[in-house]
Amino acid sequence: MPTTIFASPLEFAITCAVLIVAQIVYVLLGFGSGLIAVGGLALLFPELQDVVVLLLLVNLPAELFVSWQARREIRWRPILGLGIGIAVGIPLGAMLLSTAEPRIMLTVLGWFLVAVGLLFIKLPPDGRFKPRAIAAPPTGLISGLLTGLFGTGGPPLIVWYHLSAVGKSAFRANLMTIFLLMSFVRVPSYVATGLVTGPRLWSSLLVMPAVLLGGWIGHRLHVQISERTFRRLVSLLLVVLGAVLLIRQ
Repeated sequence: MPTTIFASPLEFAITCAVLIVAQIVYVLLGFGSGLIAVGGLALLFPELQDVVVLLLLVNLPAELFVSWQARREIRWRPILGLGIGIAVGIPLGAMLLSTAEPRIMLTVLGWFLVAVGLLFIKLPPDGRFKPRAIAAPPTGLISGLLTGLFGTGGPPLIVWYHLSAVGKSAFRANLMTIFLLMSFVRVPSYVATGLVTGPRLWSSLLVMPAVLLGGWIGHRLHVQISERTFRRLVSLLLVVLGAVLLIRQ
């Protein structure tokens, strides 16, 4: 048997259960897998790198499926603008990591997400607008800074698309396309730095049936829920994400 990161069958079973839930949320909403998977599995594995690499590899099928399945919903011009900002922001965030006070920044981000999530819950269905193209690079820059600093650049992108006049399928497709492009950069980077090891790769393959099951359930739920329910779930998860950041501080 190939070597894996799992110390016991129970650890493997718990990992599968956590990943099923994480993939349901990820494919249903287009984000949130890191919140669930890293939060749950970090308590199980002493090496955080095991969790980060595992999640990167197992998220690829969902990102590929959603991006291809809803490819007509993808708008490349905003993605290009956001991508320019992200490309600039990631190295800047990495540089700030050595000088900035991360606890203060995470606390501010946590309160911001809670406030925005609560505001979105109260926002009427027509209380949204289409952000101007000129705002895409600054939004991407903030996302890149957060990715470089904390490895979590999703919140600004979620706010961008949640405010935009797009339906649930377009929201999910565009978000996951950006995450897929990020994965295309991260995977070779992780391989080059030795983070993608044999045990981590074999572990990703072993949990793939659970990942695919969670993705299938998430897609079925996405198709069935209404636009209003979808928006409320996005708002609620933003509040939860912000609260988790504050609790960790």
